[in-house]
Amino acid sequence: MAEAPPPPKLVEVRGPTALGGGFRRFFELLWLIAVNDFKKAYFGTVLGYFWSLLRPLALFAVLLFVFTRIFRIGSEVEYYPVLLLFNIVMISFFQEATLGSVASVVNQENLVRKTRFPRLVIPLAVVLTGLFNFGTNLIAVLIFIIAFGVPLTWTWLLFPLIVIALFVFTMAVSMLLSALYVRFRDVGIIWSVLVTAIFYATPVLYPIEIVPSQYVDWIMANPLTPIFEQARHWVIDPGAPGAVSAAGGVTGLLPAALIYVAVCVAAVIVFRREAPRIAEEL
Repeated sequence: MAEAPPPPKLVEVRGPTALGGGFRRFFELLWLIAVNDFKKAYFGTVLGYFWSLLRPLALFAVLLFVFTRIFRIGSEVEYYPVLLLFNIVMISFFQEATLGSVASVVNQENLVRKTRFPRLVIPLAVVLTGLFNFGTNLIAVLIFIIAFGVPLTWTWLLFPLIVIALFVFTMAVSMLLSALYVRFRDVGIIWSVLVTAIFYATPVLYPIEIVPSQYVDWIMANPLTPIFEQARHWVIDPGAPGAVSAAGGVTGLLPAALIYVAVCVAAVIVFRREAPRIAEEL
């Protein structure tokens, strides 16, 4: 009798990669989902898109009262009301985008399981939607800044660099969190605590110059701190210390820069590794 043919070898079939079917399809899907999510966010509400502005304004009103009437920090800081609103809008973008991205991949389980969908689109669409809200809020903040009498300077032209730096870091954190959450659901709880700690560890409510000297290095190690300090220097108060000055020199920025780069690199590595097996983990 002829020998039976050997059984076929089992070959691992990997799932779709982070980018899926190419860059063009990736960016088309990203734009479509982000725009639809932005439109749906306030669909059916009475005030519509105004809610995206009213939320930070409500927080601004409460904090302005506390830090100008109770703790009196605002009386010592130039253009404090404008600075506070400006900082709240920026930190709100980071908080809302990262918190929304944590469970974003898991929430799209049916989509991930049934189609060759580029996984990276899911958390990035959340970040892009947040960027749309951020841009809408910035228009109102700009009007408020001009009305408050803040002088216009040429450094305002550099503000897009701040937006890019904040967007990239927010995107990296969102990618990392969404990939880890698929396997470790504790990530959601941990991040909800950490994002609050980051809020207070970033010069949002206070200027860096009033921080006790023994804590300045710790505050400056936060990757968001140089971004916020440079934004204040370029947009609100040219007399305020910029990122380099607040850190005491370029070397003082190295910890924040290293953490920034490390988070970005880790996000790419982790998401690229986890993307093909997300459906299995779910």
